[in-house]
Amino acid sequence: MSSLGAMPPTPPDRSPSQDSQFSMEDYWSEMKNIQEDCQGIGEEAMERGSIDEAELEEAWLNEAGLSTLVSGTLGEGPAEALLSTLTRSQAAMVKKRLDNYTQTMRKRNKQPMRHVRDVFSTPDSSPVDPLPPPLSPNGQIAPKLPHRTPTRGVLPGVPSCPVFLSAEETCVSEYGPEEYILSFEVPYSDAVTGHRNGKDCQDCQSFRKDEKDLPTFQIVKPKLGLTRVYDLSSEDMKKIGYFALIELTTFYDGMGIEMKRNRVVRSKTRESGIFGVPLTTLLENDQKKLPGSRVPLVFKKLLSKLEQTGLQTEGILRIPGSASRVKQLRQELESKFYEDRFDWEQVRHNDAAGLLKMFIRELPQPLLTLQHLPAFSAAQNISSPKHQIQALHLLTMLLPEANRDTLKALLEFLRKVVANEEKNRMSMWNVSMIVAPNLFTVRGKNARQEEMVGAAGAAHMVRLLITHQDLLWTVPCFLISHVRKMSEATAQKKTPSSDKSKRKLLRRRHTEREKERSELTDFRDGVIRVHAPQHAKVSMAILLDSKTKARDVMARFDYENGRGTLSTSRKQKQFLFEVGGNIGERCLDLETPLLNVYRTNPQCEWVLKQRTT
Repeated sequence: MSSLGAMPPTPPDRSPSQDSQFSMEDYWSEMKNIQEDCQGIGEEAMERGSIDEAELEEAWLNEAGLSTLVSGTLGEGPAEALLSTLTRSQAAMVKKRLDNYTQTMRKRNKQPMRHVRDVFSTPDSSPVDPLPPPLSPNGQIAPKLPHRTPTRGVLPGVPSCPVFLSAEETCVSEYGPEEYILSFEVPYSDAVTGHRNGKDCQDCQSFRKDEKDLPTFQIVKPKLGLTRVYDLSSEDMKKIGYFALIELTTFYDGMGIEMKRNRVVRSKTRESGIFGVPLTTLLENDQKKLPGSRVPLVFKKLLSKLEQTGLQTEGILRIPGSASRVKQLRQELESKFYEDRFDWEQVRHNDAAGLLKMFIRELPQPLLTLQHLPAFSAAQNISSPKHQIQALHLLTMLLPEANRDTLKALLEFLRKVVANEEKNRMSMWNVSMIVAPNLFTVRGKNARQEEMVGAAGAAHMVRLLITHQDLLWTVPCFLISHVRKMSEATAQKKTPSSDKSKRKLLRRRHTEREKERSELTDFRDGVIRVHAPQHAKVSMAILLDSKTKARDVMARFDYENGRGTLSTSRKQKQFLFEVGGNIGERCLDLETPLLNVYRTNPQCEWVLKQRTT
């Protein structure tokens, strides 16, 4: 839902270009449709709660996994292990937030909290150094990554998957003004120190303000393989969220951007039905019907309906359906959907589009979350396209699992809409303008003014989300590195005497591993044992070399079990997992170099199995 004030007769702001290609007409037309849909809805349900400084800092510390710093019980939770993994700039940011919280609480004459000096004993002792620069294959520090000219054609307006470069390829790349090299190995905040020191930033200098087309990003292949959001366990992704918030705040601070935050208003919400129900509640209800559901069933059904009948329809998303018919369909969905009595044949594609946008708008909390919407909007003020993408990347990692999965399903659908532009006449800019008012919902007394000012910027953010979605679902390596270090620090802190049963379990596990090693006739560094409980041959020892990849292990098991080629394994959705050690669980990409993983996590188990999602 958006603000209810009268719409301006003409757009008060234009997009980055005055060209007719970037006209804001569709944006304001969508705003008018939203206004009509929202007639009679109480403003109090949309009001943002005010938030003072102490509340803001406390909410930030809690979301960053540092709630024990607020309660003063450091050492009883994960905070101490988490702090030990931070770079100096990240730790300085935590100090700043904690100190501000402590000072604010003292001014309010409440019970004194733990002072920042009690957490960080000295100004520069606790945090570890930032990650070193990436190395080239010969062990030397790799040269600064240049820009690269396009390597393949791209249809105008149609987003493409990112191109992944090896270290060797980046060394011979040529400079291209609209292409950027992006590495996931080093924290993004390390690259904006120039901003913090008042110096020029190379990424900002290379950006030309008159550029109209979106840049292309080429990604350096991570040495431990690509990791996507659905490759990690929920517990690992929760930790990723801690570090993403700390890194994003450090990143914004380095560029001089204020990290604003909305307070989440606790209000009574519906526990049943379809519209106006929290995503988590919908999923709980859906999982009773279809276990393992990650996206609300009604949302998936609406997307499916649109893909079946609307992708090639001119003006899909833009041309609204009948208001009375959409209202009637909404009522029928509420009463018949979960009873499997709803007739989807009666739903026209324009009605389905209206229901889809209505579903997004009426979520009790915005899809991009109320607390992080200001940070999404603040990304509009970043001049460098590379820094904008990095900000959106971190924000994507911050979203709750239900929000992230639902957003992913939406963006994948929008990409299909744009891919059919020739028939549906919906360009990337058209789609972005129509979706922006539904995603970047502004709520509160100043909603109308904020929407008018940020209209073009919001549409541009949606444009980036659609175009670079494949990049955004890839978890940065430096965040995973934090999780590994946190796990190692936590393990070192635990004493064997604290739990006899755990000590016995560890001893037994060690004995089993030694037995496995003794069974190998030529055991040496680099030999792993892969377990495949669903195969006829349930265990296999494999010698790794620098060229061994996850796909090779999968192919080996297929061959040994007489199942043919790799395609059989993929068809059965069998994947190689890195389990335990300094990570919870990670599904390995087919191109993952296993020797690098082995050396990074020597205590892990290797399991070939199906995905659980």
